[in-house]
Amino acid sequence: MEYDLLAIGTGTAAQTAVTRVRNAGWRAAIVDERPFGGTCALRGCDPKKMLVAGAEAMEASLRMRGNGIAGDIRIDWRALIAFKRTFTDPIPEKHETRYRELGITTLHGPARFTGRNVLSVAGEALTARHFLIASGAEPAPLGISGEEHLASSEDLMAMDSLPRRIVMVGGGYIAAEFSHIAARAGAEVTVLQRGPRLLKNFEPELVGWLMDAFARVGVTIRTNIAVTAIERTERAYRVRAESNGRREAIEADLVVHAAGRVPALARLDIDAAGVAIEHGRLKLNEHLQSVSNPAVYAAGDAAQAGPPLTPVSAHDAKVVAANLTEGNRRTPDYRGIPSVAFTLPPIARVGMSEAEAWESGLRFRAKSERVSGWYTARRVNEDVYGYKTLVEEGTGRILGAHLVGPHADEVINLFGLAIRHGLTADNLKATMFAYPTGASDIGYML
Repeated sequence: MEYDLLAIGTGTAAQTAVTRVRNAGWRAAIVDERPFGGTCALRGCDPKKMLVAGAEAMEASLRMRGNGIAGDIRIDWRALIAFKRTFTDPIPEKHETRYRELGITTLHGPARFTGRNVLSVAGEALTARHFLIASGAEPAPLGISGEEHLASSEDLMAMDSLPRRIVMVGGGYIAAEFSHIAARAGAEVTVLQRGPRLLKNFEPELVGWLMDAFARVGVTIRTNIAVTAIERTERAYRVRAESNGRREAIEADLVVHAAGRVPALARLDIDAAGVAIEHGRLKLNEHLQSVSNPAVYAAGDAAQAGPPLTPVSAHDAKVVAANLTEGNRRTPDYRGIPSVAFTLPPIARVGMSEAEAWESGLRFRAKSERVSGWYTARRVNEDVYGYKTLVEEGTGRILGAHLVGPHADEVINLFGLAIRHGLTADNLKATMFAYPTGASDIGYML
Protein backbone atom coordinates (compact mmCIF):
# COMPACT_ATOMS: atom_id res chain seq x y z
CA MET A 1 0.00 0.00 0.00
CA GLU A 2 1.27 3.47 -0.85
CA TYR A 3 0.43 6.29 1.50
CA ASP A 4 -0.25 9.86 0.50
CA LEU A 5 1.65 11.11 3.55
CA LEU A 6 3.93 9.27 5.92
CA ALA A 7 4.99 11.34 8.94
CA ILE A 8 8.09 10.56 10.98
CA GLY A 9 7.54 11.42 14.64
CA THR A 10 4.39 11.68 16.74
CA GLY A 11 4.75 15.09 18.37
CA THR A 12 2.72 18.23 17.79
CA ALA A 13 3.88 18.78 14.19
CA ALA A 14 3.27 15.25 12.95
CA GLN A 15 -0.03 14.92 14.80
CA THR A 16 -1.37 18.17 13.35
CA ALA A 17 -0.27 17.42 9.79
CA VAL A 18 -1.54 13.84 9.50
CA THR A 19 -4.87 14.78 11.05
CA ARG A 20 -5.39 17.59 8.57
CA VAL A 21 -4.49 15.61 5.47
CA ARG A 22 -6.58 12.67 6.66
CA ASN A 23 -9.55 15.02 7.05
CA ALA A 24 -8.91 15.99 3.42
CA GLY A 25 -9.27 12.34 2.41
CA TRP A 26 -5.59 11.39 2.19
CA ARG A 27 -4.20 8.01 3.19
CA ALA A 28 -1.91 8.87 6.10
CA ALA A 29 0.47 6.98 8.36
CA ILE A 30 2.57 8.02 11.30
CA VAL A 31 5.64 6.31 12.73
CA ASP A 32 7.71 6.55 15.91
CA GLU A 33 10.29 4.34 17.52
CA ARG A 34 9.30 5.72 20.93
CA PRO A 35 5.88 5.86 22.65
CA PHE A 36 3.45 8.06 20.74
CA GLY A 37 3.11 11.64 21.92
CA GLY A 38 6.37 13.39 21.10
CA THR A 39 8.72 15.52 23.14
CA CYS A 40 6.44 18.25 24.46
CA ALA A 41 3.73 15.97 25.82
CA LEU A 42 5.92 13.16 27.12
CA ARG A 43 9.44 14.45 27.71
CA GLY A 44 9.42 18.23 27.54
CA CYS A 45 7.28 21.26 28.20
CA ASP A 46 4.13 19.64 29.63
CA PRO A 47 5.71 17.33 32.24
CA LYS A 48 8.32 19.97 33.04
CA LYS A 49 5.59 22.50 33.81
CA MET A 50 4.00 19.99 36.19
CA LEU A 51 7.29 19.85 38.11
CA VAL A 52 7.41 23.64 38.02
CA ALA A 53 4.04 23.64 39.77
CA GLY A 54 5.59 21.93 42.78
CA ALA A 55 8.51 24.34 42.80
CA GLU A 56 6.11 27.30 42.50
CA ALA A 57 4.17 26.17 45.56
CA MET A 58 7.39 25.80 47.52
CA GLU A 59 8.70 29.16 46.32
CA ALA A 60 5.46 30.97 47.16
CA SER A 61 5.39 29.61 50.69
CA LEU A 62 9.00 30.64 51.30
CA ARG A 63 8.43 34.18 50.00
CA MET A 64 5.38 34.59 52.21
CA ARG A 65 6.85 33.07 55.34
CA GLY A 66 6.54 35.63 58.10
CA ASN A 67 3.95 37.50 56.04
CA GLY A 68 0.97 35.41 57.03
CA ILE A 69 2.35 31.97 56.20
CA ALA A 70 3.97 29.84 58.89
CA GLY A 71 5.41 26.34 59.12
CA ASP A 72 7.75 24.30 56.96
CA ILE A 73 6.95 22.55 53.73
CA ARG A 74 9.09 20.47 51.39
CA ILE A 75 8.90 18.89 47.98
CA ASP A 76 8.34 15.14 47.99
CA TRP A 77 10.18 14.38 44.77
CA ARG A 78 8.83 10.86 44.35
CA ALA A 79 5.25 12.10 44.77
CA LEU A 80 5.87 14.99 42.37
CA ILE A 81 7.18 12.60 39.72
CA ALA A 82 4.15 10.37 40.31
CA PHE A 83 1.91 13.42 39.77
CA LYS A 84 3.70 14.10 36.47
CA ARG A 85 3.09 10.51 35.38
CA THR A 86 -0.66 10.87 35.87
CA PHE A 87 -0.46 13.12 32.81
CA THR A 88 2.23 11.43 30.72
CA ASP A 89 1.44 7.73 31.18
CA PRO A 90 -1.98 7.72 29.44
CA ILE A 91 -0.85 9.82 26.46
CA PRO A 92 0.55 7.14 24.09
CA GLU A 93 -2.63 5.04 24.18
CA LYS A 94 -4.84 8.12 23.83
CA HIS A 95 -2.93 9.16 20.72
CA GLU A 96 -3.01 5.72 19.15
CA THR A 97 -6.73 5.38 19.82
CA ARG A 98 -7.41 8.73 18.19
CA TYR A 99 -5.36 7.80 15.11
CA ARG A 100 -7.24 4.50 14.75
CA GLU A 101 -10.56 6.32 15.00
CA LEU A 102 -9.46 8.71 12.23
CA GLY A 103 -8.24 5.89 10.00
CA ILE A 104 -4.57 6.89 10.28
CA THR A 105 -2.13 3.96 10.19
CA THR A 106 0.17 3.78 13.22
CA LEU A 107 3.64 2.27 12.81
CA HIS A 108 6.25 1.45 15.43
CA GLY A 109 10.00 1.08 15.14
CA PRO A 110 13.11 2.81 13.83
CA ALA A 111 12.57 4.59 10.51
CA ARG A 112 15.15 5.28 7.85
CA PHE A 113 15.02 6.25 4.21
CA THR A 114 16.13 3.71 1.63
CA GLY A 115 15.11 5.75 -1.41
CA ARG A 116 13.59 9.05 -2.46
CA ASN A 117 10.07 7.71 -1.85
CA VAL A 118 10.82 4.71 0.35
CA LEU A 119 10.99 4.54 4.14
CA SER A 120 12.02 1.41 5.98
CA VAL A 121 10.21 0.94 9.31
CA ALA A 122 11.48 -1.92 11.43
CA GLY A 123 12.76 -3.54 8.25
CA GLU A 124 9.56 -3.13 6.20
CA ALA A 125 9.78 -0.95 3.07
CA LEU A 126 6.94 1.58 2.81
CA THR A 127 6.28 3.95 -0.06
CA ALA A 128 4.52 7.30 0.00
CA ARG A 129 3.86 10.24 -2.30
CA HIS A 130 5.03 12.59 0.43
CA PHE A 131 6.93 12.43 3.70
CA LEU A 132 6.95 14.76 6.68
CA ILE A 133 10.09 14.84 8.79
CA ALA A 134 8.89 15.81 12.25
CA SER A 135 11.36 13.80 14.28
CA GLY A 136 12.05 16.58 16.79
CA ALA A 137 15.39 17.46 18.32
CA GLU A 138 17.98 15.78 20.50
CA PRO A 139 20.87 16.93 22.71
CA ALA A 140 23.66 18.43 20.63
CA PRO A 141 26.90 16.42 20.55
CA LEU A 142 29.53 18.19 22.63
CA GLY A 143 32.65 16.36 21.47
CA ILE A 144 34.09 15.92 24.95
CA SER A 145 35.53 12.87 26.69
CA GLY A 146 32.95 11.04 28.79
CA GLU A 147 30.00 12.59 26.97
CA GLU A 148 28.13 9.30 27.32
CA HIS A 149 27.78 9.97 31.04
CA LEU A 150 25.57 12.99 30.48
CA ALA A 151 21.95 12.63 31.51
CA SER A 152 19.17 14.43 29.67
CA SER A 153 16.38 16.51 31.14
CA GLU A 154 14.15 13.55 30.25
CA ASP A 155 16.30 11.31 32.46
CA LEU A 156 16.00 13.80 35.31
CA MET A 157 12.21 13.88 35.02
CA ALA A 158 12.08 10.07 35.22
CA MET A 159 14.07 9.72 38.45
CA ASP A 160 12.14 8.61 41.51
CA SER A 161 14.81 10.07 43.78
CA LEU A 162 16.67 13.32 43.20
CA PRO A 163 20.49 13.22 43.28
CA ARG A 164 22.03 15.49 45.91
CA ARG A 165 24.66 17.20 43.71
CA ILE A 166 23.66 18.14 40.15
CA VAL A 167 25.83 19.85 37.53
CA MET A 168 24.19 21.40 34.48
CA VAL A 169 26.47 21.62 31.44
CA GLY A 170 25.22 24.64 29.49
CA GLY A 171 23.20 27.72 30.31
CA GLY A 172 20.02 27.75 28.22
CA TYR A 173 16.39 26.94 28.96
CA ILE A 174 17.04 23.46 30.38
CA ALA A 175 19.69 24.66 32.82
CA ALA A 176 17.69 27.67 33.94
CA GLU A 177 14.39 25.86 34.43
CA PHE A 178 15.56 22.60 35.91
CA SER A 179 18.05 24.24 38.26
CA HIS A 180 15.15 26.10 39.90
CA ILE A 181 13.08 22.92 40.16
CA ALA A 182 15.92 20.79 41.52
CA ALA A 183 17.17 23.42 43.98
CA ARG A 184 13.69 23.90 45.42
CA ALA A 185 13.53 20.11 45.82
CA GLY A 186 16.72 20.16 47.89
CA ALA A 187 19.53 19.48 45.40
CA GLU A 188 22.81 21.39 45.27
CA VAL A 189 22.89 22.70 41.70
CA THR A 190 25.82 24.13 39.76
CA VAL A 191 25.42 25.55 36.25
CA LEU A 192 28.51 25.64 34.02
CA GLN A 193 28.09 27.98 31.06
CA ARG A 194 30.73 28.45 28.38
CA GLY A 195 29.48 31.94 27.50
CA PRO A 196 29.40 35.14 29.56
CA ARG A 197 25.79 34.73 30.77
CA LEU A 198 22.81 32.42 30.95
CA LEU A 199 19.79 32.60 28.66
CA LYS A 200 21.52 34.42 25.81
CA ASN A 201 18.25 34.81 23.88
CA PHE A 202 16.81 37.07 26.58
CA GLU A 203 17.69 40.70 27.32
CA PRO A 204 20.92 41.06 29.35
CA GLU A 205 19.42 43.43 31.93
CA LEU A 206 16.51 41.14 32.68
CA VAL A 207 18.74 38.08 32.91
CA GLY A 208 20.90 40.05 35.32
CA TRP A 209 17.89 40.79 37.53
CA LEU A 210 16.89 37.14 37.38
CA MET A 211 20.28 36.13 38.80
CA ASP A 212 19.03 37.33 42.20
CA ALA A 213 16.41 34.58 42.07
CA PHE A 214 19.09 31.97 41.27
CA ALA A 215 21.14 33.23 44.21
CA ARG A 216 18.33 33.12 46.75
CA VAL A 217 17.54 29.51 45.87
CA GLY A 218 21.22 28.58 46.22
CA VAL A 219 22.04 27.76 42.58
CA THR A 220 25.71 28.30 41.77
CA ILE A 221 26.20 29.97 38.39
CA ARG A 222 29.61 29.71 36.72
CA THR A 223 30.07 31.56 33.42
CA ASN A 224 33.01 31.65 30.98
CA ILE A 225 33.85 28.09 31.93
CA ALA A 226 34.26 25.22 29.45
CA VAL A 227 33.62 21.60 30.38
CA THR A 228 36.39 19.45 28.93
CA ALA A 229 35.59 15.96 30.23
CA ILE A 230 33.27 13.91 32.41
CA GLU A 231 34.67 10.99 34.36
CA ARG A 232 32.85 8.19 36.15
CA THR A 233 34.17 7.74 39.68
CA GLU A 234 33.48 4.90 42.08
CA ARG A 235 30.28 6.49 43.38
CA ALA A 236 29.59 9.56 41.28
CA TYR A 237 31.04 11.75 38.51
CA ARG A 238 33.87 14.22 38.15
CA VAL A 239 33.36 17.13 35.77
CA ARG A 240 36.59 18.58 34.45
CA ALA A 241 36.48 22.17 33.28
CA GLU A 242 38.69 25.09 32.33
CA SER A 243 38.21 28.77 33.09
CA ASN A 244 40.67 31.57 32.33
CA GLY A 245 43.40 29.04 31.70
CA ARG A 246 42.86 27.30 35.04
CA ARG A 247 41.75 23.68 35.24
CA GLU A 248 39.43 22.40 37.93
CA ALA A 249 37.23 19.45 38.82
CA ILE A 250 33.71 19.45 40.21
CA GLU A 251 32.13 16.42 41.85
CA ALA A 252 28.53 15.53 41.02
CA ASP A 253 25.99 12.76 41.49
CA LEU A 254 24.32 13.68 38.20
CA VAL A 255 25.58 15.64 35.19
CA VAL A 256 22.85 16.99 32.90
CA HIS A 257 23.21 17.99 29.25
CA ALA A 258 21.86 21.54 29.02
CA ALA A 259 23.96 22.80 26.11
CA GLY A 260 21.37 22.96 23.37
CA ARG A 261 19.55 20.64 21.00
CA VAL A 262 19.82 19.90 17.27
CA PRO A 263 17.42 18.34 14.73
CA ALA A 264 17.15 14.58 15.27
CA LEU A 265 18.12 13.50 11.76
CA ALA A 266 21.12 11.21 12.16
CA ARG A 267 19.19 7.92 12.32
CA LEU A 268 16.98 8.68 9.32
CA ASP A 269 19.59 8.12 6.56
CA ILE A 270 18.54 11.39 4.95
CA ASP A 271 21.11 11.00 2.17
CA ALA A 272 19.29 7.95 0.83
CA ALA A 273 16.27 10.14 0.17
CA GLY A 274 18.32 12.76 -1.63
CA VAL A 275 17.42 15.34 1.01
CA ALA A 276 20.04 18.05 1.31
CA ILE A 277 21.43 19.13 4.67
CA GLU A 278 23.50 22.24 5.37
CA HIS A 279 25.20 22.94 8.71
CA GLY A 280 23.17 20.20 10.38
CA ARG A 281 19.83 21.52 9.12
CA LEU A 282 17.54 20.43 6.35
CA LYS A 283 17.70 22.73 3.33
CA LEU A 284 14.11 23.83 2.86
CA ASN A 285 12.35 26.33 0.65
CA GLU A 286 9.88 28.93 1.90
CA HIS A 287 7.12 26.29 1.86
CA LEU A 288 9.02 24.00 4.31
CA GLN A 289 9.75 21.62 1.44
CA SER A 290 13.10 20.00 0.76
CA VAL A 291 14.94 21.88 -2.00
CA SER A 292 16.39 18.62 -3.34
CA ASN A 293 13.49 16.17 -2.94
CA PRO A 294 10.05 17.77 -3.40
CA ALA A 295 8.35 14.72 -1.88
CA VAL A 296 9.76 15.63 1.54
CA TYR A 297 8.60 18.38 3.89
CA ALA A 298 9.65 19.16 7.45
CA ALA A 299 8.11 20.90 10.46
CA GLY A 300 8.88 21.88 14.01
CA ASP A 301 12.23 21.23 15.67
CA ALA A 302 13.35 18.98 12.81
CA ALA A 303 12.91 21.85 10.38
CA GLN A 304 14.32 24.59 12.62
CA ALA A 305 12.81 27.20 10.33
CA GLY A 306 11.34 29.08 13.27
CA PRO A 307 11.95 29.19 17.03
CA PRO A 308 12.07 25.72 18.69
CA LEU A 309 8.68 26.07 20.38
CA THR A 310 5.58 23.88 20.44
CA PRO A 311 3.26 26.52 18.91
CA VAL A 312 5.74 26.84 16.04
CA SER A 313 5.53 23.08 15.44
CA ALA A 314 1.75 23.31 15.15
CA HIS A 315 1.99 26.35 12.89
CA ASP A 316 4.56 24.67 10.63
CA ALA A 317 2.36 21.59 10.36
CA LYS A 318 -0.68 23.64 9.31
CA VAL A 319 1.43 25.30 6.62
CA VAL A 320 2.73 21.93 5.37
CA ALA A 321 -0.72 20.33 5.38
CA ALA A 322 -2.16 23.22 3.37
CA ASN A 323 0.70 23.08 0.87
CA LEU A 324 0.28 19.34 0.44
CA THR A 325 -3.46 19.44 -0.12
CA GLU A 326 -3.79 22.76 -1.96
CA GLY A 327 -0.39 23.24 -3.62
CA ASN A 328 2.55 25.30 -2.40
CA ARG A 329 0.96 28.61 -1.52
CA ARG A 330 1.52 28.95 2.22
CA THR A 331 4.63 30.14 4.04
CA PRO A 332 5.15 30.24 7.80
CA ASP A 333 4.65 33.49 9.71
CA TYR A 334 6.72 33.67 12.88
CA ARG A 335 5.75 37.19 13.95
CA GLY A 336 4.83 37.73 17.57
CA ILE A 337 5.70 34.29 18.97
CA PRO A 338 6.46 34.58 22.70
CA SER A 339 9.22 32.57 24.34
CA VAL A 340 9.31 31.81 28.06
CA ALA A 341 11.85 30.25 30.40
CA PHE A 342 9.87 28.88 33.34
CA THR A 343 12.28 29.92 36.03
CA LEU A 344 10.96 31.22 39.37
CA PRO A 345 9.92 33.87 38.55
CA PRO A 346 9.61 33.35 34.78
CA ILE A 347 11.38 35.39 32.13
CA ALA A 348 9.74 36.05 28.76
CA ARG A 349 10.27 37.79 25.45
CA VAL A 350 8.49 38.46 22.18
CA GLY A 351 9.58 40.34 19.08
CA MET A 352 12.92 42.09 18.68
CA SER A 353 15.66 42.45 21.23
CA GLU A 354 17.10 45.93 21.62
CA ALA A 355 20.25 44.85 19.75
CA GLU A 356 18.14 43.51 16.88
CA ALA A 357 16.13 46.72 16.74
CA TRP A 358 19.30 48.81 16.46
CA GLU A 359 20.66 46.51 13.75
CA SER A 360 17.42 46.86 11.78
CA GLY A 361 17.90 50.62 11.46
CA LEU A 362 14.47 51.35 12.91
CA ARG A 363 13.81 54.44 14.99
CA PHE A 364 12.35 53.42 18.31
CA ARG A 365 12.10 54.28 21.97
CA ALA A 366 13.16 51.79 24.62
CA LYS A 367 11.79 51.82 28.14
CA SER A 368 13.29 49.58 30.79
CA GLU A 369 13.01 49.45 34.56
CA ARG A 370 13.24 47.09 37.47
CA VAL A 371 9.98 47.61 39.33
CA SER A 372 10.19 45.55 42.50
CA GLY A 373 8.08 48.18 44.25
CA TRP A 374 5.06 47.76 41.99
CA TYR A 375 2.01 46.13 43.56
CA THR A 376 2.25 43.03 41.34
CA ALA A 377 5.61 42.18 42.94
CA ARG A 378 4.88 43.42 46.47
CA ARG A 379 1.67 41.39 46.73
CA VAL A 380 3.65 38.15 46.56
CA ASN A 381 6.82 39.52 48.18
CA GLU A 382 8.83 39.04 44.97
CA ASP A 383 11.87 41.24 44.48
CA VAL A 384 12.56 40.24 40.86
CA TYR A 385 10.21 42.17 38.57
CA GLY A 386 11.09 44.27 35.55
CA TYR A 387 10.50 44.94 31.88
CA LYS A 388 11.85 46.38 28.66
CA THR A 389 9.63 47.52 25.81
CA LEU A 390 10.55 48.74 22.33
CA VAL A 391 8.09 50.96 20.44
CA GLU A 392 8.66 52.30 16.92
CA GLU A 393 8.70 56.07 16.62
CA GLY A 394 5.95 57.47 14.47
CA THR A 395 3.84 54.32 14.05
CA GLY A 396 3.63 53.28 17.71
CA ARG A 397 4.18 49.66 16.63
CA ILE A 398 5.43 47.41 19.41
CA LEU A 399 8.71 45.99 18.19
CA GLY A 400 9.59 43.93 21.24
CA ALA A 401 8.63 43.25 24.84
CA HIS A 402 10.70 41.62 27.55
CA LEU A 403 9.45 40.71 31.02
CA VAL A 404 10.73 39.02 34.16
CA GLY A 405 8.72 38.48 37.30
CA PRO A 406 5.26 37.40 38.43
CA HIS A 407 2.85 36.61 35.57
CA ALA A 408 5.50 37.32 32.90
CA ASP A 409 4.65 34.00 31.23
CA GLU A 410 1.01 35.07 30.76
CA VAL A 411 1.33 38.82 30.19
CA ILE A 412 3.85 38.31 27.38
CA ASN A 413 1.04 36.78 25.30
CA LEU A 414 -0.75 40.14 25.13
CA PHE A 415 2.37 41.75 23.70
CA GLY A 416 2.58 38.86 21.24
CA LEU A 417 -1.01 39.48 20.21
CA ALA A 418 -0.22 43.15 19.63
CA ILE A 419 2.85 42.41 17.50
CA ARG A 420 1.17 39.74 15.38
CA HIS A 421 -1.96 41.80 14.70
CA GLY A 422 -0.47 45.26 14.43
CA LEU A 423 -1.85 46.78 17.64
CA THR A 424 -0.01 49.90 18.79
CA ALA A 425 1.23 51.01 22.17
CA ASP A 426 -1.72 53.42 22.32
CA ASN A 427 -4.11 50.55 21.64
CA LEU A 428 -2.77 48.63 24.61
CA LYS A 429 -2.66 51.68 26.87
CA ALA A 430 -6.30 52.40 26.05
CA THR A 431 -7.36 48.84 26.95
CA MET A 432 -9.01 48.38 30.34
CA PHE A 433 -7.54 45.25 31.90
CA ALA A 434 -8.91 43.65 35.06
CA TYR A 435 -7.27 45.17 38.13
CA PRO A 436 -5.18 44.23 39.98
CA THR A 437 -3.63 41.73 37.60
CA GLY A 438 -0.31 41.37 35.86
CA ALA A 439 -1.88 42.68 32.65
CA SER A 440 -2.93 45.89 34.37
CA ASP A 441 0.76 46.87 34.52
CA ILE A 442 1.06 46.94 30.71
CA GLY A 443 0.09 50.60 30.33
CA TYR A 444 2.91 51.65 32.65
CA MET A 445 5.44 49.62 30.67
CA LEU A 446 4.83 51.53 27.42
